[in-house]
Amino acid sequence: MTRWIMFAGCAAFFAAAPNGVAAASTTAQPSNNSHVLRVCADPNYLPYSNRAGQGFENKIAELVAKAMGRKLEYTWASYRMHGGFSNFLALNLDAHKCDVVMNLPTGDNEEMATKPYYRSSYVFVTRKGKHLHIRSMRSVSMHAIKIGFEAGTTPETAIKMLGLMENAVAFHVASNPNASPRQLLQAVQDGKVGVMVTWEPAIGAFMKDFPGLQMRRVPSEEYAPGLPQVNYTYSMSMGVRKGDKALRAALDKVIATHKSEIGATLAKFNVRLLPNPRHFNYSNN
Repeated sequence: MTRWIMFAGCAAFFAAAPNGVAAASTTAQPSNNSHVLRVCADPNYLPYSNRAGQGFENKIAELVAKAMGRKLEYTWASYRMHGGFSNFLALNLDAHKCDVVMNLPTGDNEEMATKPYYRSSYVFVTRKGKHLHIRSMRSVSMHAIKIGFEAGTTPETAIKMLGLMENAVAFHVASNPNASPRQLLQAVQDGKVGVMVTWEPAIGAFMKDFPGLQMRRVPSEEYAPGLPQVNYTYSMSMGVRKGDKALRAALDKVIATHKSEIGATLAKFNVRLLPNPRHFNYSNN
């Protein structure tokens, strides 16, 4: 599962590979202090995180630190820097400016992932009054409407496979540090696009401000004989540096013993959860 094909609705996770461009981040000294949980996070990317601690990743980090009996400390750096999320990881987690990131796709081999703490999917967002009844990417092609999507994500792949690019509009929230996922909903409300296909956790918290909009989960589909099924559902983990098995084990323990609190925290941000596969292979190291 390549990075670019997964999703970027929640971050610039799947942009270009790291190229060594320096990040605009605060710095923290490497520490072996077991009394501190050092987290790298974006200072301005709600609903994920911000410097004021208002995002759901902030709240999960607070919960985890408390459960571990540690003080929470942040190193702030944009996920949406040049070079994308890979560069963020290289210049912060790998550089020992912190020990944990809160948003690594489960199974990612770039770092070492914990067991997933949530699983969600892409969704269609449409205006309620339009009655489009869009239930799959194939059904999108049956409507003469503009299709919005975040550049470099799974929906873009499907749109290309289905030959729908002429009716599609790419958005670049995941690569613009000043953009908000709220813009994706505004585009639907304003009629700039008839349907937006986006990562549900990116826009769930903002849906309450758009009562005229509705969302429906995008199902996995096969678009041509012999081609692999395109999957729109992904699990998310916390990430630690490769080799830091002790910290991963400690985080896994918190995830396993605080499922209800984590779920309740995510629910406050309208992050709707899907069950994890029973036989998911969590090990990537």
